[in-house]
Amino acid sequence: MDTQSSRLRRSGRKHRIAKRAAKPAVNPAAPGQSGGRYAPLTSAELTAIYDTSLRLLAELGMGDVPKRLQEDLLAVGAEMTGNGRITLPHSLTEEAIAQAARRFTLHGRDPDRSIEVGGDRVYFGTGGAAVQTLDIETRLYRPSTLQDLRDFTRLQDTLANVSWFTRCCIATDVPDTFDLDVNTAYALMRHTTKPVATAFTLAEHVAPIVQMFDIAAGGEGAFAKRPFVKAHISPVISPMRFGADAVDVVYECIRHNVPVSCITAAQSGATAPATLAGFLAQSLAETLASLVMVHAIQPGFPMIFSNWPLVIDLRTGAFAGGGGEIAVLNAASAQLSNWLGLPSGVAASMTDAKAIDAQYGAEKGMTSLAAALAGGNLIYESSGMTASLLGASFEAFVLDDEMHSATYRALRGIEVTEENLGFEAICDVVLGDGHFLGAQHTYAAMERDYFYPQLADRDQPVTWLENGAQDAWYRANARARTILQDHHPDYLTPNQDADIRRIFKILA
Repeated sequence: MDTQSSRLRRSGRKHRIAKRAAKPAVNPAAPGQSGGRYAPLTSAELTAIYDTSLRLLAELGMGDVPKRLQEDLLAVGAEMTGNGRITLPHSLTEEAIAQAARRFTLHGRDPDRSIEVGGDRVYFGTGGAAVQTLDIETRLYRPSTLQDLRDFTRLQDTLANVSWFTRCCIATDVPDTFDLDVNTAYALMRHTTKPVATAFTLAEHVAPIVQMFDIAAGGEGAFAKRPFVKAHISPVISPMRFGADAVDVVYECIRHNVPVSCITAAQSGATAPATLAGFLAQSLAETLASLVMVHAIQPGFPMIFSNWPLVIDLRTGAFAGGGGEIAVLNAASAQLSNWLGLPSGVAASMTDAKAIDAQYGAEKGMTSLAAALAGGNLIYESSGMTASLLGASFEAFVLDDEMHSATYRALRGIEVTEENLGFEAICDVVLGDGHFLGAQHTYAAMERDYFYPQLADRDQPVTWLENGAQDAWYRANARARTILQDHHPDYLTPNQDADIRRIFKILA
């Protein structure tokens, strides 16, 4: 029977939950916590992997080097072999490491949303090029559209733990590559003021799109003074060769002061060794080759050292985004990059699950926590991605954002202070009420030290049943729908938008 006393207890409990859900004065799980406590590699192992990487670059070298890059590399000390490959002496690679940008700012158009990359700070963000979207209405996959990209952009604009936003899906309804690049960049500028990242299909797309960035930044040349977009580029193709089109994009980005994230994405047993140690040696060598390339063009230019080890299921050849191997490989990659003092970019939370289910949660939680504990500065792919990077999900974005808060809380660790040790508080309770409920010491910790999820369910089974027995997918769907219904940011002024539309073909 539902007595008055039981109703009052439930009412009081709801009040306490609402109070806890209110935004605390201090965020107990803020982005940018320090990582680096998880170190899968010993000092000797780090050295052995690094030495093998240097040897690969100095003795095997890089193939398919475009002529312009070949000339620039030779000018700084690279050497040409008889079989057409370019080798990079140890001294050249170590010079590039020594002169690399170690800390720099990823600007947001809103300065309060800018982040500093480097050191031991950890930030979660996005990546990917999903060609399918998990439809919020049908819960089935369909081809991704430009409207999906717009919706993902404004959804993540509300999520505190997505520290920067890279286009997470490809608008498959925009076949022309220039129109695709333009409209992708436009969606990012219009619907968020966070630091953003995009890709340029061809080098000739960079200059006109930077013109669009200038319009948003306030005039000709304004973007270069405070670039709020970085470029995702893969100039090295595993194993151990350059990709001409991507190298051309690097040159253009540097010319226009667009910071670059040079991504190596080798696959175990396919384009890199199946052994984890051999994989790390080759992948590190390839990412170092990108760094030497940037050094040859403009020493110290801002580059994220994005060494992303990817794993395939050796039984089938399918990409495997979740599992113990990819967790430890990306953690080791972060450790290697941090050991070299380079701003690290790794990939995590790339679940193979198609649905928002137990596999989804296990794979995302394991891989993203490992990367964060190892100190990856920028953890790509970590928000919204499903189906081995083939899919993106609105529900996944809001669930992952909450997961990141729990990760940041774990990274924050335990503050051991005289006040927190609580000697006097323990004495007062033992000699007084006999419990800590309602104590001032408890209230202070409640606001400062604990993160309270809004989507994860902590109710008793009977209460969960009374509330409709909702699962995480249902609750995340409702939350995503509310955001998409209510949040319609437009961060371009009418004049800026009109100027852009006069020059470019903006679709809708």
